[in-house]
Amino acid sequence: MIAIIDYGMGNLHSVNKAVERLGYKTVVTADAATIREADGAILPGVGAFGDAMANLRASGLDAVVRAYAGSGKPLLGICLGMQLLFDESEEHGRHEGLGLLPGRVVRFAGSYKVPHMGWNELTWVQLESPLFREVAPGHVYFVHSYHALPDRPEDLLAVTDYGGPVTAIVGRDMLFGMQFHPEKSGEVGMALLDRFLGLTVPVRNLRG
Repeated sequence: MIAIIDYGMGNLHSVNKAVERLGYKTVVTADAATIREADGAILPGVGAFGDAMANLRASGLDAVVRAYAGSGKPLLGICLGMQLLFDESEEHGRHEGLGLLPGRVVRFAGSYKVPHMGWNELTWVQLESPLFREVAPGHVYFVHSYHALPDRPEDLLAVTDYGGPVTAIVGRDMLFGMQFHPEKSGEVGMALLDRFLGLTVPVRNLRG
């Protein structure tokens, strides 16, 4: 079972449907026990960093997510969910994150258009990542005004180019984050999501 964590902010429906299309049973939940028992978990997110962290703290899900990451089970943050994995963000002031990956989230600064919105090509940085097995780099769909700056080079798995290198995928052990929306990114996005799900103990939807 894959738990899609519901803290009041995120494309829950689209992520849920994408996981189901790949053949996995899912549950959209804010229940701590259900999340703890899941074979894998996804932390989606759309909106402001500070609001998201406030929702997580108010519901106690911040501690649940940290504990889940510490369990060694696969955990994936998507878009804002990826940014929340880091220590802090400067979005509308300074806000502390989940602190699962060292680094911070900053606003794009340059003469290019913000937000970064559209299809951009990925470049693998850590070729040995299990996410990239038999997946060729391609274009995926981004929508964001802030981007992550990991402190540890080894946590940076893939980048894209938007006025310079931009963090696209991060990871350490079984903790991963994707700045883009894999569920809206066609063949490449779905292949990467499938590789993540393959790291869980899968419970397939078997019919008949």
